[in-house]
Amino acid sequence: MNRLPVDDVIPDLLTALEQRNAAVLQAPPGAGKTTRVPLALLDAPWLNGKRIIMLEPRRLAATNAARWMARSLGEEAGATVGYAIRFDRRVSARTRVEVVTEGILTRRLQSDPLLEGVGAVIFDEFHERSIHSDLALALCRDVQAGLREDLRIIVMSATMAAAPVAALLGDAPVITSEGRNYPVALRHIPPNDRENLPSAVARAVRIAVRECEGDILAFLPGVGEIRRCGQLLADDPPLHAPLVVPLYGDLPFVEQERAILPVPGRRKVVLATTIAETSLTIEGVRVVVDGGQTRRLRYDPASGLNRLVTERVSAASATQRAGRAGRLGPGTCYRLWPEHDQQALLAADPPEILIADLAPLALDLAHWGVSDPASLAWLDPPPRGALEEARNLLKSLDALDGQGMITETGRRMAELPLHPRLAHMLLRATERGPAPLACDVAALLTERDIVRSAGTGQAAERAGCDMLIRVEALEQWRQGRGGRDHQVDSSACRAVDRVASHLRRLIAPDGKGHAVADPVRETGLLLSWAYPDRIAQARPGGERRYLLANGRGALLSERSSLHGEQLLVAYLVERGERGDDLIRQASALDPARFHEEFSGDIYRRRTVVWDDREGRVSARDEACYGAIVLESRPVSATGDEVRAALLAGLRAGPGITALGWTPSACQFRARVRFLGRVCPDEGWPDLSDERLLKTIEVWLGPFLGKARSLADLASIDLLTPLKALLSWDQLRRLDEGAPTHLTVPSGSRITLAYDADGAPTLAVKLQEMFGCADTPAVAWGRVPVVVHLLSPAGRPLQVTSDLRGFWNGAYQEVKKEMRGRYPKHPWPDDPWSAVPTRRTKRAGGG
Repeated sequence: MNRLPVDDVIPDLLTALEQRNAAVLQAPPGAGKTTRVPLALLDAPWLNGKRIIMLEPRRLAATNAARWMARSLGEEAGATVGYAIRFDRRVSARTRVEVVTEGILTRRLQSDPLLEGVGAVIFDEFHERSIHSDLALALCRDVQAGLREDLRIIVMSATMAAAPVAALLGDAPVITSEGRNYPVALRHIPPNDRENLPSAVARAVRIAVRECEGDILAFLPGVGEIRRCGQLLADDPPLHAPLVVPLYGDLPFVEQERAILPVPGRRKVVLATTIAETSLTIEGVRVVVDGGQTRRLRYDPASGLNRLVTERVSAASATQRAGRAGRLGPGTCYRLWPEHDQQALLAADPPEILIADLAPLALDLAHWGVSDPASLAWLDPPPRGALEEARNLLKSLDALDGQGMITETGRRMAELPLHPRLAHMLLRATERGPAPLACDVAALLTERDIVRSAGTGQAAERAGCDMLIRVEALEQWRQGRGGRDHQVDSSACRAVDRVASHLRRLIAPDGKGHAVADPVRETGLLLSWAYPDRIAQARPGGERRYLLANGRGALLSERSSLHGEQLLVAYLVERGERGDDLIRQASALDPARFHEEFSGDIYRRRTVVWDDREGRVSARDEACYGAIVLESRPVSATGDEVRAALLAGLRAGPGITALGWTPSACQFRARVRFLGRVCPDEGWPDLSDERLLKTIEVWLGPFLGKARSLADLASIDLLTPLKALLSWDQLRRLDEGAPTHLTVPSGSRITLAYDADGAPTLAVKLQEMFGCADTPAVAWGRVPVVVHLLSPAGRPLQVTSDLRGFWNGAYQEVKKEMRGRYPKHPWPDDPWSAVPTRRTKRAGGG
């Protein structure tokens, strides 16, 4: 057996695990940690003949690692070394090393918290930080700390910083393998404007074939891109063309081996997904073509499930990909993005626990008996907001009770390898009958879409359900008709059929099923059990407008066959940044079946609200499901209800400007605000717009009477409720310090105009102020008023706060100009000795 770099540090790892119950092994890709470490631990005294479980993030890596180790022992998988992945298990009573994928380990922990017969759990490729690996490590650490101190935990990673993991494991020792990599030359050849990714990768592969030696590993994000690129390369002239092979998780084992093992005498091009970054060793590779894209698991609000989305590769992943070219000797990596874009890449892939849907995690935590995630050990704890949202969903699916404890339904859901939405649907279907159809629907929602485009046949025209198109296309494919009415993806159909078959075996091992008499009605009902929050009711104003039970408005896609349906289940909804969401795919829901199935969730409420459109209070008795109003009738409201609704509507809508602000009310408010500014220590109430609106129930509520509309509000004299805000002493002080009128030398009683931001103003005819030397003042003489001296016609002649200065100066100019214009009015040369008057000279005898 060839010696690998990790062999040099295995003695250190064995020593560390002899002394401690946890260790961290840091080793670069190609060091051999995946296949050498489990076998090296088999004879450790502390293992005492128990089994080793190794967690691999990917199915392809898990099966290949198990088969590789088995062959090194001269055995087949299932003997000393076996594996357990989704839909496939090769283990026996002899098995000592079991390689499993992440969901498998979590469910095993739930059913066997003590991990009986297991001596060590190895977390391989932990740097990928899937949500399952984070949860499984937290649960294993919980088991180790509370029940199984003898359980060994080994975390292995290629690139992740080891210190935080070591600290999480109780300051576990860190063992580092240096690896064996050669230098890799980097070349950037970005695609041109007309190239899609498969075309750009195919062009880069052709360049690499001409310029470099050795096999080529090209990274693309998914199966579709791999196929398109492979078709482009297949069109190349056959002479000297390399063998082009795909590599992705769903490939049969024989085809996986074609990609992994060298082909004697012929160059090979491997078109691979992210699976080839670290988990697999592909012999003969000297060149890497990096398309710069990857698929990451993210929460998809459109489907309410976790989905693989295409995103730019991180800098850490790009480094790992390039390193695949330097395993055997100096290599070359072609990167399909400009060199200056390198700095814009994320440093590393974000942990899934921070970006994915947490409903499965929340269900697993409840199943484990954990109400506070902080009681477990996390590298990154689940975000509180996302976890609370997930728990609310689980309550609507009957998985959690009102106190957040797991129900019997929730326990059964946790045992199924499905998202809680689909698990709930499947369980309800097994109780009610259409279980085989539910398995198909669950598989169709889990795997990639089988329909490339809807045809023009009966299914596409059916006014029933978008999902039904896919159900019927799948059945046509099963019957060998290849989706007669639609263009279907045969590979996707195979994947869906495999998942559906596995689910049927889980829920009905005897193979018995229930014939579906009306798939249109049943499909809508099935989806309503998975998406109770996405049940949607048509809204007035167009056949495409709907309101979802979760409170969001949505428009039905123009391409949908469901226009005009009263009730829908919208299972694929694209979140709108502004305005309504877009319902991409939905299913019709029979109203009678809905009322029958969800009668326990329909509640009645009495609403007394402000109707902004009508400008008045509206009182109704309503039957509701979530945010959907199923039935509504008018009722009478009490005075208290009307008052609360009226004021709430005023606060949310027009504000206090809609009230009846008479001049006297406005001036009273201005006088109080004026004294509040001049005398801030006297405790004058705050009558600003903001404060009045905030406290409107207090000061205006008792005076509303029978008001129900804006017109009623406008008729209320606000002077009385505003005066009620002042004490008797404050009212007296208000009249003293901010009088409403001043008596001028002519004997006239003139109104003062107040402004909270300045001094009050006195608008008076000039002739009425003759002989007045001292400018009038308010606020107990503290604030001179601003005098607007008016012409006999009431037009401003002078604005002043210094009457003495006016008579001694500007008056002479005003007199010259006005004497000819208003000859009947007195314009004496000496204003100091003139008698103030409201009359003309003739009327006054002069």
